[in-house]
Amino acid sequence: MEIGDKLRKARTASLLTQEMVAEQLQVSRQTISNWENEKSYPDIISIIKLSDLYQISLDELLKGDSKMIQHLEESTDTVSSNKKLIMAIGINIFFLILFVLFNGLIAKNNYLIIGSASIGIISTCFLFYQIIKKF
Repeated sequence: MEIGDKLRKARTASLLTQEMVAEQLQVSRQTISNWENEKSYPDIISIIKLSDLYQISLDELLKGDSKMIQHLEESTDTVSSNKKLIMAIGINIFFLILFVLFNGLIAKNNYLIIGSASIGIISTCFLFYQIIKKF
């Protein structure tokens, strides 16, 4: 059984409305609805609060739902996100050094200017994306 179904059944068995649960967890009713319809997944803190609220074990909530387990693994994997951030910073520094070293060649060729500017913009966007995702 998927986590959304488990959450809905546990809520109804506890005789709670989505509004009541949302109030307890300090989230919106729409968030509870999204969790129950599996449009989004709760974070680990919310899972623990739901487990306490519904008086069911975390084991019961999480076992058997591979999508939820994968979501929790991805959201708590700081080593992987740190590696991506360091890689993005390294690529940006590498391209900056290349740009400085080959500045004389690039200035004479419009295609190289466009290409290097595009690569610089893309790598900087990737870096900012990783930084924003981290926070």
